[in-house]
Amino acid sequence: MKLNTVLLSTLSLFSTITASAQQHSEQNHSKYVVPSDPLVQQKLSKWQDVKFGLLMHWGTYSAWGIVESWSLCPEDEGWCERRGPHSHNWYEYKKAYEDIGKTFNPVKFNPERWAAAAKNAGMKYVVFTTKHHDGFAMFDSKYTDYKITNTPFKSNPKANVTKEILAAFRNQGFMTGTYFSKPDWNTDSYWWPYFPPKDRNVSYDPKKRPELWKKFQDFTYNQIEELMTGYGSVDILWLDGGWVRPFSTIDPNISWQKSIPYDQDINMARIAKMARSHQPGLLVVDRTVTGEFENYVTPEQQIPDHYMSIPWESCMTMGDSWSYIPKENFKSTQKLVHTLVDIVAKGGNLLLNVAPGPDGEWHEEAYQRLEEMGKWMSKNSVGIYETKPLAPYRQGKWAYTKKGNMTFAFYLADADETIAPKMTPEGISLKPNAKITLAGSTKSLKVKEGQIEVPAKTIAEIGKQPAYLFIIE
Repeated sequence: MKLNTVLLSTLSLFSTITASAQQHSEQNHSKYVVPSDPLVQQKLSKWQDVKFGLLMHWGTYSAWGIVESWSLCPEDEGWCERRGPHSHNWYEYKKAYEDIGKTFNPVKFNPERWAAAAKNAGMKYVVFTTKHHDGFAMFDSKYTDYKITNTPFKSNPKANVTKEILAAFRNQGFMTGTYFSKPDWNTDSYWWPYFPPKDRNVSYDPKKRPELWKKFQDFTYNQIEELMTGYGSVDILWLDGGWVRPFSTIDPNISWQKSIPYDQDINMARIAKMARSHQPGLLVVDRTVTGEFENYVTPEQQIPDHYMSIPWESCMTMGDSWSYIPKENFKSTQKLVHTLVDIVAKGGNLLLNVAPGPDGEWHEEAYQRLEEMGKWMSKNSVGIYETKPLAPYRQGKWAYTKKGNMTFAFYLADADETIAPKMTPEGISLKPNAKITLAGSTKSLKVKEGQIEVPAKTIAEIGKQPAYLFIIE
């Protein structure tokens, strides 16, 4: 992750203005390419209907409770900071980091518990980090020894964790996705040892050493083919590391893209053709690389400030970190529910990240949040799943979706706010004869002078909610 971290670290007024302009640029998807394959169109439509998914960042870095991969990156940025006894020397640090696998043993790994908790929360798809930028494969790749099946966990019958996770979630009816990092900082054909890396990019110029770059292209292709052939049905290939891209795709209005030093064309046409030959209709998400291989766009840790008509998904953390940290600051259930409603009202999906720890288990608080979201979804998901956005989408504390002849009006309540006896949805008009109910109650509500009248008995019956759903027919 971390593609948009620059937006999070701006402090001055000038930087805030710059970040706002960049966000506006990143929300301009006029060059989005609609998939031409009918099977891809069909799967994309299904994906847009499910609305709510789970992302998991998990690797050996969880053993140290540090940021995923980025402490290896020789850039002077806050998220690349190294800590610990080897932090003074990059070469020593990289060796120590890569040795974590020698003791990595997540004996509490239980993907069935994760899948059950996610299903009860109302999630319907999963994306798992099969390999992050550090190159550690969380699957049994024959193209590297730097992998989960070459750790003390290898004797466990569930050692191939990617296979186990995808199977557990598939058994619960989930769409399944594989996160895969295009850059690989452990592989000699990307960070070539002859040249020490200067930053996140390839350490040599691919145009000067085409044979080395071809070796890396083949390595990437082969690992993705492993995932597309040995792990059951896969719905989404979610590719991270957007600096690995052809120069022709760089947007000069986006600052981090302008700093890419080399053309790093991974040959996405070849990869996508192969992947879809094994997984027909596969959604390919080449993040931030606008074109035919970015079937939906993925704003990171942010929600667009307006409705977007193209397929999109906000990937966001349940806490503060993508990867496991011992003491996580989890968002409140109210915040998470509001985030989901806000995103769905603007036409998107929410992909919510939960990070497993070094023992293979989540924080118990993450389970609690999912359970609380599930209780809310059990009453209110009718306004979430299979809905379409409805103008004005978001106005004040109100958010709108629709399905058929039904309008769903969500009221996003403040923390200590209970629903009022008279409610006025902003931005829409109510007909006096409209049939209106409050989700969780069967009692019809009256409309008088454009206001919905809510009896005290109904308010008591519904109880305190993070958001209230008015169903209008």
